[in-house]
Amino acid sequence: MYMLKGEKGVERFTEMVMEIIKSIPSGKVMSYGQIARVAGKPRGARQVVRILHAMSKKHKLPWHRVINSRGEIGIQDEELFFTQKSLLEGEGVQFKGKSTIDMEKYRYHPDCDEYL
Repeated sequence: MYMLKGEKGVERFTEMVMEIIKSIPSGKVMSYGQIARVAGKPRGARQVVRILHAMSKKHKLPWHRVINSRGEIGIQDEELFFTQKSLLEGEGVQFKGKSTIDMEKYRYHPDCDEYL
């Protein structure tokens, strides 16, 4: 995997995370940790959360396609929770219960070599 060091490494990781998120097709999802691993920083899930929070609007990222590793919508805010769920359902994603997605069925597996 790509090793990140110093300021340029942080910038490169951020760019890679944004490109990975943009590549998630309609009707598919990825977890924060999965995105971090593909971007070369396996322990960077929290950084992915920060990047999504800070850059989704500006860069028009499909933020709703990113969920937690258990296949759940992790947003606590009720309005944002229902927005994310509605957007995913509009793309054909079906939920088991209130907030859980079948990761076997809906997980996107990008070609990792593309980001190295």
